[in-house]
Amino acid sequence: MPAVISPVRDRSDVGRFPTVTFPFVEDVEEEKEEPGENGVKKENACQQWWRKACACCYKQPGDDDLTETVVTEDEDPDKGEEGNGEKPTTGEGNLNELLLKVKSIDLMKSKTEHNLKEHHTNLYQSDKLIIRRGQTFQMWITLSRPFDPLTDKLHLELKTGLLPEVSKGTHVIVPLVEDLEDGRWEATVVKQENRRIKLSVNSSPTAVIGRYQLTVGTSCASGPYTSTHNPANDIYMLFNPWCDDDLVFMDSEAERQEYVLNDVGRIYYGTEHQIGERTWNYGQFSDGVLAVCVFLLEKSRTPNSGWGDPVNVVRILSAMINSPDDLGVLEGRWDGNYSLGTAPTVWSGSVEILQEYYKNKGTPVKYGQCWVFAGVFTTVLRCLGIPARTVTNFSSAHDTDVSLTTDVYLDENFEPITHLNADSTWNFHVWTDCWMARPDLPHGYGGWQTVDATPQETSQGTYCCGPASLTAVRNGQVYLKHDSPFVFAEVNSDKIYWQKTTDGTFRQIYSEKNIVGHAISTKAVGSDERLDITHLYKHPEGSEEERISVETACSYGSKAAAFPSPTAEDVTLEVFLEGEGPKMGEDAELTIKLRNNSSEQRNITLNSQLAVMYYTGVHKATVKRDKADVEILPNEENELTWAMEYKMYKDQLIDQGALMLTLSGRVRETQQVLVTQFSFRLRTPDLIIKPIGKAVVGQEMKVEISFTNPLLRVLKEAIFHIEGLGLLPARKIEFGNIGSQESVSLVQHFVPSLPGPRKLLASLDSKQLTQVHGVCDITVEDKSSVDS
Repeated sequence: MPAVISPVRDRSDVGRFPTVTFPFVEDVEEEKEEPGENGVKKENACQQWWRKACACCYKQPGDDDLTETVVTEDEDPDKGEEGNGEKPTTGEGNLNELLLKVKSIDLMKSKTEHNLKEHHTNLYQSDKLIIRRGQTFQMWITLSRPFDPLTDKLHLELKTGLLPEVSKGTHVIVPLVEDLEDGRWEATVVKQENRRIKLSVNSSPTAVIGRYQLTVGTSCASGPYTSTHNPANDIYMLFNPWCDDDLVFMDSEAERQEYVLNDVGRIYYGTEHQIGERTWNYGQFSDGVLAVCVFLLEKSRTPNSGWGDPVNVVRILSAMINSPDDLGVLEGRWDGNYSLGTAPTVWSGSVEILQEYYKNKGTPVKYGQCWVFAGVFTTVLRCLGIPARTVTNFSSAHDTDVSLTTDVYLDENFEPITHLNADSTWNFHVWTDCWMARPDLPHGYGGWQTVDATPQETSQGTYCCGPASLTAVRNGQVYLKHDSPFVFAEVNSDKIYWQKTTDGTFRQIYSEKNIVGHAISTKAVGSDERLDITHLYKHPEGSEEERISVETACSYGSKAAAFPSPTAEDVTLEVFLEGEGPKMGEDAELTIKLRNNSSEQRNITLNSQLAVMYYTGVHKATVKRDKADVEILPNEENELTWAMEYKMYKDQLIDQGALMLTLSGRVRETQQVLVTQFSFRLRTPDLIIKPIGKAVVGQEMKVEISFTNPLLRVLKEAIFHIEGLGLLPARKIEFGNIGSQESVSLVQHFVPSLPGPRKLLASLDSKQLTQVHGVCDITVEDKSSVDS
């Protein structure tokens, strides 16, 4: 009687023993083998075919051969072999050999191979496959036998997150197809060499970013098989600015090179009249940085399914860079006491910060201020594939009550009322712009978006900010998410002065319209020059478009009814800084200009107050007060010189050497009020870095770092900090005391590890002097080119 093939659902009971299964295998009649010469069994027809088809897997017949079990219609499965009371052995071993197994996977992740070059990820210092979504990549799979597309099936499985789900895009099944189509997960065989097949795999442009576990599934007549997960084959998926279907697509190659691939940049600080700059090592390709970025997403405890949306991702990371809510990367500190950590001015790159955070298992790194938060944020975004740039806004307002104005409260004598002045104007504030489409907003609001990791105000209960569309900010459309009102106030709020009256109420006495949001700066594409991007944030000051934007925004603010109306003025007050401004250790001098635009004489009582400030606009101490009566003839201009000796402020300076002059007064004849505030800083000297010897990969070289103390006081416990991508890791040198106006130098030895143009960064920090740094360009030659 012919053999009966059991249906699949019953095959768990096929054979004489219930534990023996033959999934997806057709049963065959048992053939009786005749012994050959010398007692050796002859090969049956199946064995002969198997030996020819795959000699490496073929097993020579012998006495220990297993016998396959076949069920026929009239055979009792529980009955033993006739004439023999012993139960036979099964054929499970041979069937396992017939399965289509995966012997090895080659993800072609060498820096010289196709994948990393095509995906622009060959700069990452990692042994993982790092790819960008929406783009094909290739891989080799070695199987246990040659792949037959007519009878064999194969698919890939990619899983990310704790609970991968197909419906949420965190469990991806990649089918094998004949021809790939854009925009979907698919794979096709592009080459076959015996047991090896080469696949071209396409990913979705909306794929979840992060770390995926890869396995391969097969099925054939002998049954299904799934490879074991090997961590060495994990795949990192990034956003793709080169893919026009990705929300972060950027069509300019020069801008992609700058905002995604450039690992060194510039950060600006100081005041609009004295713009300082420092080089910052983003280091997004450095060893371990990508792992930290994914760790941040995982630590946020947000669902992986949302990590395909760049709007959601940058919002998550904005919160994770700071520490108040979720023990993020950096702990901020602005009081000048950094004894328990590192002063913010010492950092010159993101890598050391991120690596320390990861090494300490998510303990916030001490300490950061706005430029450090922004520098680290830019690193993380570029690392994950989102175009990003670090932006500095000079005279940056901090609106605390969503009025979209900066309010200054004065008493009856024009003295600031400290406890009421919650709003402030920072000398400068640094944040990050990122590039993406905004499908969650009306058409036309994509492009550059402001995101801010410095913890200032909460957004929906969390210390994060953005993304806010620059187009929305420019037009005063503060009703568009996320956090547009706060960003608008930073760059374009009016400054309104209120004076306390005898009955305890306040009346508006003056407003300044061109007081915040000046010289908004970022590094230019392809050069180290400063690029002014103020026009992207606001219309030209005083233009009709700018006034409409302000009025539109303020109509949504908490003090819409109090928005000041224009008033006539015939006396103007301005403060000017000559040249580059005063240096640290020298007297400070400013010029005050008063102009009478009327045909009558004007008499003014002018009050001045100088305060030492934190760069955030927070008051530390008042160091000088003056009062003067000024007479201005009709249609004339008076220039007053305002000066302050170094000895008056030297013991009060902190951090950035920031000072603010407040002028207030009244015109006796018209009762016109004049009020203005002018921020400036004392310039610090640079570190001079001089390379000594030739720079060659693998060969020791040295540099000399020189510095002159500009102060008439000792710098105590000075610390030098140096680092350079491809030159040397971050290094701290405890130098000790530096005498008054003393010149010092130190020599450092190191061995360059990467060829090409490199930058060596150095900074100096002490309790008496901060924000001292320098940079040196070093071109490192490849050892092979030198030897030849």
